[in-house]
Amino acid sequence: MTMTQESRTAVAEDVEHVDVLVVGAGISGIGAGYHLLTQRPGTSFVILDALEGHGGTWWTHRFPGVRSDSDLFTFGYRFKPWRGPSIATSEEILAYLDEVVAENGLDRHIRYRHQVTSASWSTDDRRWTVEVTRGDTGEQLQFTTGFLWMCQGYYKHGEPYRPQWPGMDRFRGVVVHPQQWPEDLDHAGKKVVVIGSGATAATVVPAMAETAAHVTMLQRSPTYFIARPKTHELATTLRALDVPEEWTHEILRRQHIAEFNELARMSYEAPDELRTFLMESMRPQLPEGYDIEKHFTPTYRPWQQRIGVLPDGDMFTAIREGRVSVVTDTI
Repeated sequence: MTMTQESRTAVAEDVEHVDVLVVGAGISGIGAGYHLLTQRPGTSFVILDALEGHGGTWWTHRFPGVRSDSDLFTFGYRFKPWRGPSIATSEEILAYLDEVVAENGLDRHIRYRHQVTSASWSTDDRRWTVEVTRGDTGEQLQFTTGFLWMCQGYYKHGEPYRPQWPGMDRFRGVVVHPQQWPEDLDHAGKKVVVIGSGATAATVVPAMAETAAHVTMLQRSPTYFIARPKTHELATTLRALDVPEEWTHEILRRQHIAEFNELARMSYEAPDELRTFLMESMRPQLPEGYDIEKHFTPTYRPWQQRIGVLPDGDMFTAIREGRVSVVTDTI
């Protein structure tokens, strides 16, 4: 049987059809919605998100000190000038996203607590069929679309990875995961061990050290870190001169890109020189005689993994003041 155009485009009454179905209302999904409105006016679209609000990663993660680990002039949207500090808190980023959603009327396109459970493509119908479960009512819904735009990110929001070690069942302290941080957790005056030394550890360690008795960062292998001002000096200069925010945003965007392009270039053209630069930039910020070679010298060359950014060198300050220790070993 040959299917007619009419049969291919017919949609059941209880199925919602849109031209574009976006999955995820985080940074990418909100950006997708903006560009659909501005570059494809008249296109029908819906943004689905399993969470109760938009923001994705910034909605899920509630651990102490949660912030960006890259600058907002390159991380933010080109169409929405960033007016805050280069390294921003979760609250500042969510407020920024709130403005994008409100200013462009994206709230009428977003469906919260709508979790995608399956998606199937029909070549004959040239259409995706997407099964969705509503988190608030348990209702099963079905959407069809010609274009499925996946903006869900890479986190498994409801089930983070939890490595297991022998003896954890006998541990009498509190074990928490940064992706599922209890709202009522009080770590003031307590000894804390943070396992790992990636971007999350670089954020949570100095934040917890403000009130904890002591924080130990336990790492299997070191990470490269570099201290950067929370607010770029050039931003302060441009704003003092009353330069329009759009110009400031673009100038700082280019400045940050140029700086990190130079780091990337050195990482493959002169990796030994870059390693020396990173080591020597850390040395004066740590206690005299500190074992940088053991705790802050990775086995890989710079930029084979991300270089961690420390706003105003906060973790180095906490180590220097004796509030944080680093242990390089295996559990």
